[in-house]
Amino acid sequence: MEQIDILIIGAGVVGLAVAKELSAKFEDVVVVEKENSFGRHTSSRNSEVIHSGIYYPQGSLKAKLCVNGAIDLYQFVKQYSIPYKNCGKLIIAEDDEELQVLKELKLNGERNGVNELEIIDEEECKALESQIIAKYALKVPSTGIVDSHKLMRKIEIESEKLGAFIVYDMEVISINYQNGKYIVTFVNGEKYQASSVINCAGLYSDKIAEMVGIDIEREDLKLHFCKGEYYKSSKIKNIDHLVYPVPDPKGIFLGIHLTINLQGEVRFGPNAYYVDTVNYEMNEKYKPEFLKAINNYIKVNDKDIHLDDSGIRAKLQKEDGNFRDFYIKEESEKGFRNFINCIGIESPGLTSCFAIAKEVSKQVKN
Repeated sequence: MEQIDILIIGAGVVGLAVAKELSAKFEDVVVVEKENSFGRHTSSRNSEVIHSGIYYPQGSLKAKLCVNGAIDLYQFVKQYSIPYKNCGKLIIAEDDEELQVLKELKLNGERNGVNELEIIDEEECKALESQIIAKYALKVPSTGIVDSHKLMRKIEIESEKLGAFIVYDMEVISINYQNGKYIVTFVNGEKYQASSVINCAGLYSDKIAEMVGIDIEREDLKLHFCKGEYYKSSKIKNIDHLVYPVPDPKGIFLGIHLTINLQGEVRFGPNAYYVDTVNYEMNEKYKPEFLKAINNYIKVNDKDIHLDDSGIRAKLQKEDGNFRDFYIKEESEKGFRNFINCIGIESPGLTSCFAIAKEVSKQVKN
């Protein structure tokens, strides 16, 4: 049985960022991932947006880690020439009632430390995006987009340079805490003994917590799968900013928005609905919902949009529940020293990855 210092479960963007952070401080860091490559789920099935931090409650981890994480992420992609674009975002309002929502978002963003927010009128909005229909818009200059695959690949490379060892096709099937060490068993029969375990297992992070002996129902750490689909349009061109409606008041998602990729192609989504299993299949069941939402801010018809992709958010928030923050916690209080859970790391997890890694590093006990 191999003995190691730190075992990180999950090689999504957060697990890789944690590996990079910890391998700079510890000699024996291993990442295990059940898939055959990094970021096969939430980390690669998203809008690839670098978020600003305006949406999240003041004082929340999502707010703090998003604002700080965006700074770190921009610095990283610039340093290593990873494709990105600081394109900015417009959150649009259709009427005076939605204008009040923009004002509240602006105030919340400023309290969270987001700079240069500005509410603009219809004329100014048209000058920025002539195709967009909006009476008002909140201009968010710090928002951007990034090539998430190349980002993760570079974090993987830098982690390995620092001494991290990343192993794929390693699915965890049990975790036993014995004499201050964690005996982790994999489906292939291998076992590792680790002094510390960092749970970055994304969609399955609650199951990993359960394996070690945490009652996820009692601790309210059970994850709920929320699926989102995307449509793409080859007809709409020459869009420079991301365009968002006012967000869902329940905080489940940010509304069906318009994003661009680094090739300038336009996609719409995601929508949001809760599901019981991880399944990325798509059909056109929700196309009318998309058309209705999109036509509020840009004119499209049925033939203008086509199925693109889907993703699943690992949410602590129940379908009828209230906002839930990231759960990032060392679990000594529950009897598991140096077992650190990262659960419910949905959006803005990509933006926050380096800040999450720093938060995890602070919680590792000597």
